[in-house]
Amino acid sequence: MHTPLEAEHEALGAKLGPFGGWRMPIEYVGALREHEAVRERVGLFDLTHLGKVEVTGPGALGMLQRVVTNDLARASVGEALYNLVLNEGGGVIEDLIVYRLDEQRYFVVPNAANAHRVLQILEETPADDRVHLMYHQDWCFLAVQGPESMHVMERIFPGAGDLAFMQCVESEYRRRPVIVTRSGYTGEIGFELFTFQDVAHALWSDLLEAMEPFGGMPCGLAARDVLRLEMGYPLYGQDLFESVTALEAGLSWAVSFDAGEFRGRESLLRQRDGGLPSRLLGLRMHERRHIPRAHYPVFIGDQLIGEVTSGTYSPMLQTGIGLAYLWPADVATVGDTVEVDIRGRRGAAGVVRPPFVDRSPR
Repeated sequence: MHTPLEAEHEALGAKLGPFGGWRMPIEYVGALREHEAVRERVGLFDLTHLGKVEVTGPGALGMLQRVVTNDLARASVGEALYNLVLNEGGGVIEDLIVYRLDEQRYFVVPNAANAHRVLQILEETPADDRVHLMYHQDWCFLAVQGPESMHVMERIFPGAGDLAFMQCVESEYRRRPVIVTRSGYTGEIGFELFTFQDVAHALWSDLLEAMEPFGGMPCGLAARDVLRLEMGYPLYGQDLFESVTALEAGLSWAVSFDAGEFRGRESLLRQRDGGLPSRLLGLRMHERRHIPRAHYPVFIGDQLIGEVTSGTYSPMLQTGIGLAYLWPADVATVGDTVEVDIRGRRGAAGVVRPPFVDRSPR
């Protein structure tokens, strides 16, 4: 599939590539420069490949409580919660954010590769009252991220700067509805925007113009991946998958056992009481020449204790960082030293609890 902004990306010199079934911008002037723009100034991302599902009706809340792990009843109108969708064994099918737009109206944003599966789950889950689903295939999704993002947003959406982290509001642009949220996947103060694709070109152009005085630039998915990994944010399909549970992934904070009978709840309760077989933790390499990558094995001495799921070079720390499942869960604790096998050579790494860098989206 193609973003409606493909021509704009090509005109800006973007390198485009496949991502989640879409052709998306991977980088423009290079991931390192784009990373720097977001950490120090502001960057603009096209994230139209992500899913956009509206769930409305008197039965919406009850139905969603059977699907996601967090307690949506705690979210007031204009607030959002990070959530997981699990299989019966407690494994992660998807991680997503649910925004509450009105008393009986929610906005669900799944990852691109899982959008249709999440939609199918929402279609098939029993509801106690009427529920209407609308899959917004004709909407775009843009993100403004970085320390200067509030100034950029105020130029186009006055009042956006009043939003607190994980709050949302319905606004308008060229008489089209726009969902404006204070959220993101970079660890910086940021905003995400959802609106119709027919105004995507104008909105993209206006945001680029508004960023110019602040030294902002368009950014691709390569920079976004480095930014999220520096924060220790897991990526579905790489750090989250159906064979490991929400608890093993360290996401118990996104699970409310009292919220309802969501799928996988009983399995998580058994695992919570019986102990975890593995645990997702952070690794910070001791030497900058050692860069961990996905599937690299992790050792203590001659004992294989885990596997890297995501790894990269951190421009902020100037060393390699990664996420890895270590087994059993107590084989190593924060502060311990392990070794990563990097193409046949061992590199020492410290076990850490992410985030790796001192940043906050709040």
